Amino acid sequence: MKQNTKKIVYAGAVWSFIFALMSFYWAAGGMIGVKSLGGVIYQKAIERDPSFITVVWVTGVIKLAGAVVLLLLLNMRPNTRVKKLLSQFCITAGILMMLYGVGNFITISLAGLNVLNFDLSAYAMTWRLIFWEPFWVAGGILYFLAGKRVD
Repeated sequence: MKQNTKKIVYAGAVWSFIFALMSFYWAAGGMIGVKSLGGVIYQKAIERDPSFITVVWVTGVIKLAGAVVLLLLLNMRPNTRVKKLLSQFCITAGILMMLYGVGNFITISLAGLNVLNFDLSAYAMTWRLIFWEPFWVAGGILYFLAGKRVD
């Protein structure tokens, strides 16, 4: 495997690990950064809604599992059926993450222009546009490239 491909896989795994840590921190009661998400998410975090907290724990586990999938790509023999499946999974996950980030960026931008009506503060809207949605797109690109490079 090329060194550049390894760097992409490791970068994707680090991205996933950081994202998982954020979820675990928030699920455990941490509040730093939650306001930047805004809307219902922020409200549920403040309320410590038990079903919401469970969802946050589960999403953290899913994000951590994504890091494991990426790292498995490094340790598999070339041209195995499992490696091809993992590669396709990464490509698909990457596309979905990019679409999610771009879709949110567009809808939040339209809300900022008063074309759509969202329950987001200006603070949350700003953070979603400058950090969260680009963060999703960056992760999607890493997953996509990792899957393509080892395919």
